[in-house]
Amino acid sequence: MSRKSSSLPPGYSIDASAPPMLRYQASLPRLPVPTLESTCAKYLETAQPLLTQEEFSKTKSAVSTFLSSPLAAELQKRLKDRAAAPETLSWLSEWWNEAAYMGYRDPVVVFVSYFFVHLDDRTRRDPAKRAASLIKAMLPFRELVESGRLEPEKVRGAPLCMASYKWLFHSSRYPVKPSDTAAKFDAKSNNHIIVLRKNRFFLVPLTNTSGAELSAAELEAQLNNIIARAGETPYAYPVGALTADNRDLWADARQALLAASPSGRNAELLRKIEGAMIVLALDDSKPITREDISWGTWVGDGRNRWYDKHQLVVYENGRSGFLGEHSCMDGTPTLRMNEFVLAALAQGKVDLGPEGVDGEKLPVVEELVFELDEKVKGLVQGAEKRFDELVGKHDLQVLHYEGFGKNFTKHHKTSPDATAQLIKQLAFHKMNGRPGVTYESAQTRKYQLGRTEVIRSASNESKAWAEAMLDPKITDPVYLKSLFTRAAARHIQYASWAADGAGVDRHLFGLKKLLQPTEPVPALYTDGAFSKSNHWELSTSQLSSPYFSGWGYGEVVEDGYGVAYAIGDDYVRWTITNLRGGYSRFGERVDGRVLKHYLAEAATEVKDMLEAAAKKEKEKEVEKAKL
Repeated sequence: MSRKSSSLPPGYSIDASAPPMLRYQASLPRLPVPTLESTCAKYLETAQPLLTQEEFSKTKSAVSTFLSSPLAAELQKRLKDRAAAPETLSWLSEWWNEAAYMGYRDPVVVFVSYFFVHLDDRTRRDPAKRAASLIKAMLPFRELVESGRLEPEKVRGAPLCMASYKWLFHSSRYPVKPSDTAAKFDAKSNNHIIVLRKNRFFLVPLTNTSGAELSAAELEAQLNNIIARAGETPYAYPVGALTADNRDLWADARQALLAASPSGRNAELLRKIEGAMIVLALDDSKPITREDISWGTWVGDGRNRWYDKHQLVVYENGRSGFLGEHSCMDGTPTLRMNEFVLAALAQGKVDLGPEGVDGEKLPVVEELVFELDEKVKGLVQGAEKRFDELVGKHDLQVLHYEGFGKNFTKHHKTSPDATAQLIKQLAFHKMNGRPGVTYESAQTRKYQLGRTEVIRSASNESKAWAEAMLDPKITDPVYLKSLFTRAAARHIQYASWAADGAGVDRHLFGLKKLLQPTEPVPALYTDGAFSKSNHWELSTSQLSSPYFSGWGYGEVVEDGYGVAYAIGDDYVRWTITNLRGGYSRFGERVDGRVLKHYLAEAATEVKDMLEAAAKKEKEKEVEKAKL
């Protein structure tokens, strides 16, 4: 049973039989299939700034041939038929989850996981106190999600898909060949967290012996007991290291771990870890700098972690962060959860419970001790070695730029996100003399099972502006601003297309998936522009929160950069990750330190340009008024 609501855009309705969180779910539109003509036009336009004139002529020919071919029409028909099938909520979802996440075999740490660094809580410098408050403030959000009472998110009045919230708590990814799986566990029968300390696992129930929810003080007592029990020496065979490995190696190691315990004890312990609400890693380090805490939250030491689940990380000095398991959900739901927790604590809106602790009512904390044979011990050591080698090849830089932020860009009537993207293009031009092939993530959650589409940020307009900025003969700030405004408008237009499911990349991906083994691969896909225009040298995404002091993820191509950014009222912060000492396919040095330098330089030049243009425009207005 459903009913329309006057507060909703046309086409949406409320399903009265669904829980509040999912009340709009059934009426969400399905991901559309763009027309071939629109996708090919956008593809040509976004490939052009990356190509020579000769290369672009060849690409135009390949696209023209594809558009006029019977095969293209047939592929489009197959895709539209798939999208229209009654049982298909999204023509893309299953394919994309498989290609980007479950079928991906490289380690999730570095390559898939993402992290948030929490704003410092100066009232809770003690790690047990900080961790206990985070868990306690998380419990109301869990109740809202698990009961389905969480209010659905909306963008411009239109509700978003809330299906992925199922995976926020009590869920786990599993290593399986050839493609991973995920499982969701019952919250009531798995009402516990797993705490990692010194590579050891502890199960902490979230209720006391009377069945009442633990207070923050009681959680703090339990965590202090764990810290004392774990001692000073890390456990020599950290089973958590296995989750940092290549997915196929982890799949084999998991079977070996199960086989090492004929009694089934290891299977039981794994089940307890996987069913937990969340993992809490209590690290013994004391990060101070933005780089140090970002490193610690992103990768840690590869041992005191369980990378197949979402986890909180709390350090010895009370600093904290969150590491997201990316396979079943993107960053916006976990952002909302973290903001809920941090805002509730900062504003004193969470009931932390009584301050006293009745030791007799505290539940028993169980240490989960795996049975290990020599084979598993060797596998753990191998995973540790590969983790150290992988992470040791990486760099991470943080640029916290306080020259301007949202307030400044709005004052100059330009988009904060477009400004940040254009700064990245200018910085890359400074570094390499050409546009950077750029992926910006746009969420498509306005559709059933929507996840993301690509905003192709490098454009003809951004290239023209960046080249003008670098031309010493061009000094007129009003002219430069006009080019900047045109490039920003182009970015906003493409971002709107992407959010509407009308970008280039997912459509071309879907068409290619429907090729039969006996059918030739169209020249559009074999032409050099195709691989060049989706070789994401700059993998970028914006998540902004006043409760975070950093966030990030790894690069997606060996010669590229992960560039996560946040835009505050008066700052822009970039976190840059990359493989150390590499070279691009053009022979250019890959160096995050240099990119950081040019980002700061480019940001200041944009600021100076906008201010100079505004001053000159005002002077013209004054002169005009005198006449």
